[in-house]
Amino acid sequence: MNKITSVEELERISAECEQSMEGKLSGADSMRHIVLCGGTGCLSSNSQQIAAKFTELLAKKGLNGKATVNLAGCFGFCSQGPFVKIYPEDTLYRMVSLDDVEEIVDSDIGRGEVVERLLYVDPVSGEKVSKQDDINFYKKQRRIALHGCGVINPEDLNEALGFGAFKGLKKALSMTQKEVADTVLLSGLRGRGGGGFPAGRKWMFALGSEGDEKYVVCNGDEGDPGAFMDRSILEGNPTAVIEGMMIAGYAIGASEGYFYVRAEYPVAVARLKKAIQNAREAGMLGKNILGTNFSFECHIRLGAGAFVCGEETALLNSIEGKRGMPRPRPPFPAVKGLWGKPTIVNNVETLACVPYILREGAAEFAKVGTEGSKGTKVFALGGKVNNVGLVEVPMGTTLRELIYDIGGGIPGGKKFKAIQTGGPSGGCLTEEFLDEPIDFDNLVQKGSMMGSGGAIVMDEDNCMVDVAKFYMEFICDESCGKCSPCRIGTKRILEILTGITEGKGTMEDLDTLEELSKTIQKNSLCALGQTAANPVNSTLRHFRDEYITHIVEKRCPAHVCKSLMQYRINPDICIGCGLCARNCPVSCISRTDYIAEGHKLASFAIDQNKCAKCGLCKSNCKFQAITKE
Repeated sequence: MNKITSVEELERISAECEQSMEGKLSGADSMRHIVLCGGTGCLSSNSQQIAAKFTELLAKKGLNGKATVNLAGCFGFCSQGPFVKIYPEDTLYRMVSLDDVEEIVDSDIGRGEVVERLLYVDPVSGEKVSKQDDINFYKKQRRIALHGCGVINPEDLNEALGFGAFKGLKKALSMTQKEVADTVLLSGLRGRGGGGFPAGRKWMFALGSEGDEKYVVCNGDEGDPGAFMDRSILEGNPTAVIEGMMIAGYAIGASEGYFYVRAEYPVAVARLKKAIQNAREAGMLGKNILGTNFSFECHIRLGAGAFVCGEETALLNSIEGKRGMPRPRPPFPAVKGLWGKPTIVNNVETLACVPYILREGAAEFAKVGTEGSKGTKVFALGGKVNNVGLVEVPMGTTLRELIYDIGGGIPGGKKFKAIQTGGPSGGCLTEEFLDEPIDFDNLVQKGSMMGSGGAIVMDEDNCMVDVAKFYMEFICDESCGKCSPCRIGTKRILEILTGITEGKGTMEDLDTLEELSKTIQKNSLCALGQTAANPVNSTLRHFRDEYITHIVEKRCPAHVCKSLMQYRINPDICIGCGLCARNCPVSCISRTDYIAEGHKLASFAIDQNKCAKCGLCKSNCKFQAITKE
């Protein structure tokens, strides 16, 4: 592609690319187009090799002129991947393996016959569904931040242009800086990284700050366990995030932007680098973009995986080459940020929404969502739910819709127990909150938070004391140690929780947990410490009876805490085969005799003092004679 040097040239090239994309999706180009999920999840299940085999077989069978092969971003429905979608029919195949490729080529591409065994089967009706939009997982979703993900090749600028890339920037460059910031403010866009601060207001602060240099920083350092929203956006449509950063840069008067992405995201980093290179070669990055006075350049910095670097001031320290530790505020980054210059820090999802707002208008974005939370939100839905994956829903969608309509409910007919939103900084919400709308303010009122979008579903087999301990272990590991309340307080909370799960807790411990939580919340330097005790507070509030059972009865109701768990052999069921004893790794099972109805019978017993609680005896018993108590 030649360099785009004017608005008119961008409009011409964009029109050509849009026509090309429309031809691919509608079949107007008389070709079949095979698009595979190229997100990390599907890549780990051989989607790259599957794509290569499609290319190989099409050439071998003389079908090169009939079909193309393309890797896109995440399709979202991770538990059903790898996906293959055939355009223009929109036929969606799921859980495709290398062995399935030849059948798809022969049947679908060669003869136009759908391979029905690879279609999604509706779990309620039992019917096979061939189109993506007819699957319940997708029906209530709306893609704004995930625009283009799963459709376009993230490394092809022409396909990005065909999906509207840089139209928002073109519109922004025809406006004043204040008009652009006002547009984002009017849209109601709030930061998707966890804080929920109005993005437009942050931009206004930076615009009004004096400085010979200003910076835009994209926070791609999502560290919540189970979260992969930002990663998937960068993998699926990095050009949209670049455009969002450029619009932000124009609005505040910045000429440089930094992407801070954790090094554990190699696919996202590689595609982002390629997208930056493509934009630079096309003249969309660099000096005098589109023939205007606006110049902008992007850089990438890799994070080493420290959770605390998700906090904006710790992130700025890391970019500067310092240890990633939070700074006292004020001054805020919008006044004194990167290298002491005015800086705005927005996360990936926030910047991905910006092109849509400029392209379609603030009012169009504000039509979606609730009064205080506009637009959509991307969630990484995981845990004890049938449809694990990446979900983008309008703000105001209820938890019930998210878990049951989109998530497909709880596996194995188990009872829903709680959902943890907001990651380690969030809290758990129980069945009584299932019909509550999801938005920033409502989740906080109910004792949790939106966070960056992690949503972990738990069922009756989860121990909530153990869940609180898990998140506190994470927080303790990730605390930077700069302030005493977080460094010492979280460690003390973890010690108490560990004691409770080992049967060493006292009722006084519950009062101590609540007191420590308040102290840490009020006195910690950054948001990581201030929200560190949220999982403990919410589990204490909703599942205090579980804590009491652990303390008073020395029993874990969910049979999760190993120190409170016992495996027992029922002599009335045991036939004395000895399979459990032969498979015990610590040799704690021995033969014993007992009397039943006047007869001496052989059985086995477990020495509880030696038992490692591994559960191998129970899994090896063919007669269900062993129970977990």
